[in-house]
Amino acid sequence: MTALQILTKYWGHSHFRPFQEEIINAVLAHKDALAILPTGGGKSVCFQIPALVQEGLCIVISPLVALMKDQVETLVSKGIPAITIHHHMSKAEIDIAFDNCIYGNIKFLYISPERLASDLTIVRIKKMNVNLIAVDEAHCISSWGYDFRPSYLRIADIRTHLPDVPILGLTATATPQVADDIQEKLMFRKKNLIRQSMDRENLVYFGVNDRDKIGRILSIVKKLDGSGLIYARSRLITKDIAEFLAAQHVSVDFYHAGLDSKTRSLRQEQWKTGKTRVMVATNAFGMGIDKADVRFVIHHDIPNSLEAYYQEAGRAGRDGKKSFAVFIFNESDRATMEYLGNSSFPDVSELKRVYQALANYLQIAVGGGEGVTYSYNISEFANTYNLNATTVYNCLHVLELEGIISLSDAVFTPSRIRIIMEPRDLYDFQVKNKRYDEFLKTLLRSYSSLFDHYTAIKEEDLAKRMEMTVAQVENMLLLLNKIEVIDYFPRNDSAKITFLEARINADNLSIKKENLIERKQRYFDRMNAVLNFVESQNQCRKFMILSYFGEEASTRCGFCDYCLKRNKVELNDIEFETAEEAIIHLLKTRPMKLEELISHIKTFHPEETLKVVDWMLGNHKIKHIEGDMLANED
Repeated sequence: MTALQILTKYWGHSHFRPFQEEIINAVLAHKDALAILPTGGGKSVCFQIPALVQEGLCIVISPLVALMKDQVETLVSKGIPAITIHHHMSKAEIDIAFDNCIYGNIKFLYISPERLASDLTIVRIKKMNVNLIAVDEAHCISSWGYDFRPSYLRIADIRTHLPDVPILGLTATATPQVADDIQEKLMFRKKNLIRQSMDRENLVYFGVNDRDKIGRILSIVKKLDGSGLIYARSRLITKDIAEFLAAQHVSVDFYHAGLDSKTRSLRQEQWKTGKTRVMVATNAFGMGIDKADVRFVIHHDIPNSLEAYYQEAGRAGRDGKKSFAVFIFNESDRATMEYLGNSSFPDVSELKRVYQALANYLQIAVGGGEGVTYSYNISEFANTYNLNATTVYNCLHVLELEGIISLSDAVFTPSRIRIIMEPRDLYDFQVKNKRYDEFLKTLLRSYSSLFDHYTAIKEEDLAKRMEMTVAQVENMLLLLNKIEVIDYFPRNDSAKITFLEARINADNLSIKKENLIERKQRYFDRMNAVLNFVESQNQCRKFMILSYFGEEASTRCGFCDYCLKRNKVELNDIEFETAEEAIIHLLKTRPMKLEELISHIKTFHPEETLKVVDWMLGNHKIKHIEGDMLANED
């Protein structure tokens, strides 16, 4: 089938979105490519369709287990064979998954970049018929980017084993410097950047300066129609905002990573289906959420970079209809972000202390732990060793940046079983062990392919069928696992941590101070860029975003907070700029009274000049001191 036929068959569309076909054709021509498409631009289709056109499978490298699982479930629901390999799986499950990729009909293998550090993974990949390597969230490979992950640097190593397989990098955000760095780090044979404009014409960016942020949020939610997202920095604030809005009869809920998986899934589904109108969330919410009719995204707190803001704001209006991205700020935001920025970079002694405590907590001996994945609870860990949870989080993040450990998001993994006895041996076992016979018969009646695959089960369902308690079912499964009738992996909802290097004495931990200083500087550069965007009153919001990402805008958006103030002046852009330049020129010669200044501008009516002066005063381009108009020095 052709690319268009596949698009129609599996996605139900009769035509491609902008740039999708160009990217697909590049891949089919075996060219490396970096695709930069805004949030909602349909990045997944760009690697899924060319992989389906060709024989073989596509390896998709992605940083988030939850996102990989979502995409695999979507593909499987369309009848497309896809699997994911991640840290929450057992060695036996991983081995079977690799076999299916080599000998089966799997079309998509989703793996994390950390998995490429394993020699076993490379050996198995070399045996696969790979037609494409797709690198999702490709900006993570650049140390200049806002979400650098050292594990991404291993991706290029795969090229030595699959030299003829093209690589497609995909991201929603990248500055020109980051785009160049991505192509270099992925060892592109020839640079090939395919970039859609970052301009979201249907999205209105709007800044509001207000000390009463929650009160202003209520006002905005009441004025705007449709579904919305509200982002806040902390878990506690998401709950506070949701409770306040609920008390004002708004259909609302909150979401953060501290909730159990069942609650997160339920709340996410209720918001996606429209049962809940507004979701208040931390940045844990949003990745992989495909909801096209979000009419507004409100930021109670500003993210740490303009890239992160653009991605989160871009979850509004993915259906192309007019939508709003509103951020609320006040004079305390800069101080708060600077404080959080400084605390995000602990000193070397703190890093060594947390590293030592972590090794003790996980009971890893010196020289051990390399390549091993452990479950951990950050709150429990911090409390056990009397550490501040925020400090622990920041230290673990730095240790990850140093390539010492790898962190994996908490994802719910259902209980899985596989019968490891041969069918004839199992029959004999049942005959000889009546206490297990009925239980095993119920298992076999309830789930198919238990001899061939690890199958997800629900202990609650088995308990109902067998008139047992859930605890009794779990105990029976553990017993059968112990006597090697089945492999049983109970459900898990914990975060994972992998030691990428053998554990050493904390005193010997090598962390270069200059690395910490350089990372901190880059962090503050990105932070200042987003703060300048938020605090600016002198430029169209669209101009500022496009300029940051290396684009030029030909016209103002006409709808942001800056543009609405400009529009009240009732002059076109050329007339306004002419009047503005004339005023600045006059005031740089000497201070003037307002009446004198207006009388010198002959080109425009005095009322028009007065409106320009009023706008310039409000936007701090000129100032009024003791009756005189003066040009601002900066």
